[in-house]
Amino acid sequence: MTLRGPPEERSPAELLTFGVVNLDKPPGPSSHQVSGWLRDAVADTLAERDVDATIDQAAHAGTLDPKVTGCLPVMLGDATRLAQVFLEGAKEYVAVLECHGPVPADAESVIAAFEAPIYQKPPRKSAVARRLRVREIYDIDVLETGDRQVLLRIRCESGTYVRKLCHDLGLALGTGGHMGHLRRTMTEPFDDTDLHTAAEFLDALAFWVEDDDPEPLREVVSPAERILEPIPSIVIAESAAREVATGAPVYAPGVLDVEERADRGDLVACYTPDGAAVCLGDLVGDPADESGTVVDLERVLV
Repeated sequence: MTLRGPPEERSPAELLTFGVVNLDKPPGPSSHQVSGWLRDAVADTLAERDVDATIDQAAHAGTLDPKVTGCLPVMLGDATRLAQVFLEGAKEYVAVLECHGPVPADAESVIAAFEAPIYQKPPRKSAVARRLRVREIYDIDVLETGDRQVLLRIRCESGTYVRKLCHDLGLALGTGGHMGHLRRTMTEPFDDTDLHTAAEFLDALAFWVEDDDPEPLREVVSPAERILEPIPSIVIAESAAREVATGAPVYAPGVLDVEERADRGDLVACYTPDGAAVCLGDLVGDPADESGTVVDLERVLV
């Protein structure tokens, strides 16, 4: 069995079948449509290059409504197995709150009170059950105010409905209100400092196919390991990685190093010594125990 090599040494085909694009989603199409377009473009490109690789899936991290723009990481191929990692990370948005009356003088203090865990019920059109739940607003900053508009930067827990938050802010302000334009600026660990458009992605594919130049593709597509940056890491021996590939858990003798921030019960990522991701799992044991299980598998990545 061949394990993946170091992320920085992978071929274009390997990137496209275990990679991620920090996409700047345009207004109009749904998140599902956008990820499907990228998947189909990659499949056509791999076929045109006649390489021994295929792709039959792509997935996006955190659905954005069709009109909403911004940070939409798209996982390609086997990278879709890492989708659960995004459920742990924070999100950040820039939103326009459209007030139904003049913005009151105490708007900033009223809005600041929402920096807390808040109750939300998903809207009727959502894909999840409409049960009351708690989501935390980590930071909410007023960037600018107009006569009937407030420009907000919101950093919040994954799964927060900004449209519902804007409705509640309008009620608290006493004017009523609704969400205007919305742009996502961060889906941890991705942010808007290195977004790429769908056109840039297609151009990068074309450079590889037509000019045999993979460099634009390397600029647009990151190795899937980038997704795992927020969670603790464990380095395991290659022999242990080969056992994981057959479904075995990670046993103590195969553990080479454990990141200090890893605590029992945490979701962790296991890597080979050269930095290739092997699996996701739950840290359940102590590596000092010479024979015990250290990581129970959640997702095998090799």
